[in-house]
This record gives sequence, C-alpha cells and structure tokens, in this order.
Amino acid sequence: MAENRQKALFVHNIGELWTAEGLRAAAGPAMGRVKKFRDTCLYIEDGRISAIGEEARLRAAATAAPTFDAEGRACVPGFVDSHTHFIFAGWREDEFYWRAQGIPYMEMHRRGGGIQKSVDATRRASLEELVRLGKARLETMLSLGITTVEGKSGYGLDKETELRQLQAMDELSTVTPLTIIPTFLGAHSIPPEYKDRPREFLAFLVREVFPLFKKRGQTPFVDIFCEEGVFGIEDSRWYLEQARAAGFALKLHADEVKPLGGAGLAAELGATSADHLLKASDQDIQALAAAGTIACLLPLTVFNLREPYASGRRFIDAGCAVALASDLNPGSCYSQSIPLIFALAVLYLGMSIEEALTALTLNGAAALGLAAQTGSLEPGKDADFLLLNAPSPGHLAYHAGMNLVHSVFKRGILVWQNGNVLGPARI
Repeated sequence: MAENRQKALFVHNIGELWTAEGLRAAAGPAMGRVKKFRDTCLYIEDGRISAIGEEARLRAAATAAPTFDAEGRACVPGFVDSHTHFIFAGWREDEFYWRAQGIPYMEMHRRGGGIQKSVDATRRASLEELVRLGKARLETMLSLGITTVEGKSGYGLDKETELRQLQAMDELSTVTPLTIIPTFLGAHSIPPEYKDRPREFLAFLVREVFPLFKKRGQTPFVDIFCEEGVFGIEDSRWYLEQARAAGFALKLHADEVKPLGGAGLAAELGATSADHLLKASDQDIQALAAAGTIACLLPLTVFNLREPYASGRRFIDAGCAVALASDLNPGSCYSQSIPLIFALAVLYLGMSIEEALTALTLNGAAALGLAAQTGSLEPGKDADFLLLNAPSPGHLAYHAGMNLVHSVFKRGILVWQNGNVLGPARI
C-alpha cells in the first residue's frame, strides 16, 4: 500500500485529548489509566505524532507548519475495529425478524438461513461486486471514526471465493484511507460437500489454500470457528498448529455458544486474540491473561442475539487485555455502530469509559499486531486521530448510540469531515 503522509501539521485549540499509552496491549487495571490533556495541541511531522503539549511550547517548533483549529473539540485516537466480516454478498434480514420472534438458530438453518446462505450469495458474486459492497461499508466505518479495520474471509469455504474475498480487500486498500488487515477464516463453517468430515475440510484448507495466502504475504492471521457442531477442540488445535507452522498468527472464535474451552486453547497456542467468549470459564480467562492473549468482546452481536453480555469487568479484573469490536456480518450483527459499543460497554459490560476507549484503540490495534504503530497518540506513532463534536471524550458513551465524530485524520491527513470524504483516496 502506497504511503501518503502529512509532512507537517499543527492542530491547536483541542479541548480535551484522551489516549492510552504503550507499544502493546494494556491489561487489567492499566486499561483505565488513560492519559488526559486539557487545552492542548498536536504537532505532526511526516504523518506521525511529533509532540503533544501546550501551544506556547509547541508553536515555536511548528511555525512553518499548516495549522488546524480544533475549536475546543475533544480528541481521541482513531478507532480500531479488530473483528469484522465486511466482505460478503447477499442479505439475511429475514433472520433478524425470525430471531426477534424467538425462532432458534437451527430452525433458521432448516428454513434456508445461516452462514450457508451468505456463502451461496458470495460464491455467486464477482470481484467487482464485492469491492463495490465493501467500499460502501468502509465509507460508513470512516464516518464512525474507524481508521483501522480487520476483515475476515469465510463466506466462500472454497479456494476460489476465499481468495476473491481477500483480493477484494487488496483492491479496497488502494481506494480507502483505512488500514485493512485481512484474516483468513476459511474454517468458518463446514460446507455441504464436506458434511460430517470436518478434519478433511481443514486438511483441504491447509493443503490447497494456505500456500496461496502464504505466497500473497498480506494475510497475517488465520482464524477458526471453534464451536460445538462446527470445529471441535481437537480439530481446531490441529488446524491452528498447522497454521502456526506455516507462519500465520492465530485467532479464534471461541466459547460463543457453548463452554467448549476455545479460550483455553487460544491461550495454550499463544493466539493473538480469542473472540466472543460469552461462555468462557474462569480458568480459561485466567489462562488468557497469563498468555497475553487479547480477549475481544463483541457486544453488538450479543445485543442482536439477545443473549447475556460477556462481562468486561470479569476479564479486566482477571488481568486480561480486553478489546471491543463490531463483528459486522450479514447474519448475527449487521451493525458497525461504534457509538452503541461505547454505550453497551459502560452500561452492560461493567467497563469505565476510559477502559472502553482503550479497548477500541490501543487494544484493538494490539489484536491486529499494530500497537507499536497506531492505537494511541504518542510521539512516533501514526497520527490517526479524531475530533469530536463534544468537549470531552466522556461524551462517547453518554451520547448513547449517537455519532460524535466531526473530523477524521489518517497519518495526519484530514480524510473525513462532517459527512464528506476528503483528501486522497489512497493513503
């Protein structure tokens, strides 16, 4: 991806600036230790944060730099959505209303719903259609302040469509300001042609598909849906060991429906993150904390499924690093609402606003292996930041479900403001 960085920029008259700090995920009590500046300025050089401080101190160093008046607005790092499935075709709105009527998931399958419906539609979609659909979703993300996003494959369950999903992300990386991190989720479900033969399907992915993605060199993560009725613990362990041996970092969809032990497996294998975790045991949560595996919680999915929320407080108090993400997907969560995530985190997950901010910035970046580059506003890191239509970042949860983003900067370049995509398409 071509680099395009703001050579210099002086952002002054910031009301409050809040940021986590560090080059790795913040865990346990450290998640709440957000640094707060009042009446401050940002000085950016070559697309990176050069300094944060009072105007009188920084103005002399920035005399030749263009200026941007924040007009008293609050400033936070750009949001990092570390778990999405945003490349897909087709819709499953009927399932949303079936779910509202209390119809069980397996009954939805019998009615022709579920992942396979999205697989069928995505297999039929051209690369051009997937790019068009993905571009619209990325533009919505940008308006919500997301500057870095993970995108999973997994709606192909075959070689050709899985590759086409990742090719769509490659093309989108050239036309969007967002940083896109692709994840291979070929093991999202068992396709009909491999019914009751999960290990054979996984072996096919290892043998036929891994080499293609390894050759591409742009797909750092391999993920698997470790769940009862899909891929059990032993099959998941075998597959992820193969992925690790091939040089991929690991992620797991773990313990969402049943307490299968996926979180413990993630810790055992040193996975970067374990995601969902609604039914994770206390023992496995402690193992995640000890292993440094990030617990990625997805409250929008729980909101849509009307299930009990995973307690962020439980994970943080156990010493875990918690990330929050949207899980945007066509079935259980067609939502990208960062504002709603903030509200749910504070109201139902037991998290403070400071912890929620860390989870959606620094820890989200760490879940993608990017914490040394982005996720916080510190000298040397990319100048990915937002200005809010509020005097303090504390309003992010207080304005429940309302988008407060006024301006989005990517590597120091203003790329979105008041409803308009600005600046170069390619960053």
